[in-house]
Amino acid sequence: MSAGTYTPRPGAAPLGRMITAQTALETRMLLRNGEQLLLTVIIPTLLLVLFSAVDIVDTGAGESVDFLTPGILALAVMSTAFTGQAIATGFERRYGVLKRLGASPLPRWALMTAKTLAVLVTEVLQVVLLTVIAFALGWSPHGSPFAVLLLLVLGTAAFSGLGLLMAGTLKAEATLAAANLVFLLLLVGGGVIVPLDKFPDAVQSVLGLLPIAALSDGLREVLQHGASMPWGDLGILAAWAVLGLGAAAKFFRWE
Repeated sequence: MSAGTYTPRPGAAPLGRMITAQTALETRMLLRNGEQLLLTVIIPTLLLVLFSAVDIVDTGAGESVDFLTPGILALAVMSTAFTGQAIATGFERRYGVLKRLGASPLPRWALMTAKTLAVLVTEVLQVVLLTVIAFALGWSPHGSPFAVLLLLVLGTAAFSGLGLLMAGTLKAEATLAAANLVFLLLLVGGGVIVPLDKFPDAVQSVLGLLPIAALSDGLREVLQHGASMPWGDLGILAAWAVLGLGAAAKFFRWE
């Protein structure tokens, strides 16, 4: 048999095609997982509708939905990029999925890229759904779409780094417990639903440095108050992104 007669030609597919295929697979896995849908879609949607319709928390002057929507968008980013990704990746590591994928023609950095792209695709769907619901509830956003996009991208990078760091260093069961616990704690103390000014001054200064608080506050400054570019919140998110992704790259264990 002469050279060049194999159909299809043996060998790895082009890198771009491999990343695209892996991204599509990761996205389907995210959207088919019932627990992931609970975290990424159902809980943020219920919180937005409930706290907008019922005056449970004092959100200050103006409509409740104008305060709540930016925080719920931040919660959606955290639920997908941090909680969901940490749990899914942790169990993939436990069952040896990552080890096998790491031995495939797909480079390990490309696998992480595909996971990040899948998170971004899921977040786009989340943002569209929550925005439609918020408009139906009477939301009146302001500010620069570019600033919102920059905040969401930096927030995704920050939470992805932290999620991968947790998944790559802890056992799967510990990741499951820790990720859900962090989700609940940051939901209450991250400025998502309860304004940070409701906490004591000493606590506010600490909570304001958390990535969820920076993302919530930054989105609120733009969408509710019409700020052009919340540089302080962007700086906090950028710092968390660098620290989280850097630590994940250094300490992530594939087995």
